[in-house]
Amino acid sequence: MEIIEVRPQLHLLLLEFGQAYLWNDAGVLTLVDSGIATSGGEIAEAVERLGFRRSDVRKVVLTHFHEDHAGGAAEVSSWGDVVVMAHRLEAAVIRGEVPAPPPNFTDEERALHRSLGAHLLPPAPPCRVDRELEDGDVIDFGGGAQVIATPGHTDGSIAIHLPAAQVLFTGDTVAHVDGQVIPGVFNLDRDEMLRSFGKLAALGPRLACVGHGAPIENAHQALGAAADLAV
Repeated sequence: MEIIEVRPQLHLLLLEFGQAYLWNDAGVLTLVDSGIATSGGEIAEAVERLGFRRSDVRKVVLTHFHEDHAGGAAEVSSWGDVVVMAHRLEAAVIRGEVPAPPPNFTDEERALHRSLGAHLLPPAPPCRVDRELEDGDVIDFGGGAQVIATPGHTDGSIAIHLPAAQVLFTGDTVAHVDGQVIPGVFNLDRDEMLRSFGKLAALGPRLACVGHGAPIENAHQALGAAADLAV
């Protein structure tokens, strides 16, 4: 597990599989996504290496229900006074009340999925969702974090925009692979995801924290250029 400082208030946690982001507001921590089901120990280690306690994690914001983003949430939610948040349309899957709909793979994506062994990821344990989010909601971290609905990857995928910090957490609508900024793969509705990608590009963030890959600096330019190519 590797910890990378992206901004003084923001760290990227590179987990055994997947990644998560930790935002610090004067010692009150918000975790954006949570890795796979076995990631809780790694996240706890990261929190402690950064000089905090597990009980300092007060919010967990899940961009969508996939097991490499929501898998660690159940363990983290047990650490203290933690509020778990996800879009209303993701909540029943995260709670384990309904099965997760599978992606509509393209032929290329099906081969990629097999090669990554993604089908072997441990299932995400059911986790409570304390706050069901809607497009336009504001979460109290980072100077006011705006919830942006980004359907397509999943029906209730969200991005989180921090206008004051000019930071955007994109979930899996955006990926950064081999230096290329690309739309996400393994979607329920690729056309809808591309519309969501264009919506995020129009926000003009300085930094985009993606679900897979390194954060994107000068994201207002990179996302705009990628959105033009994806049309």
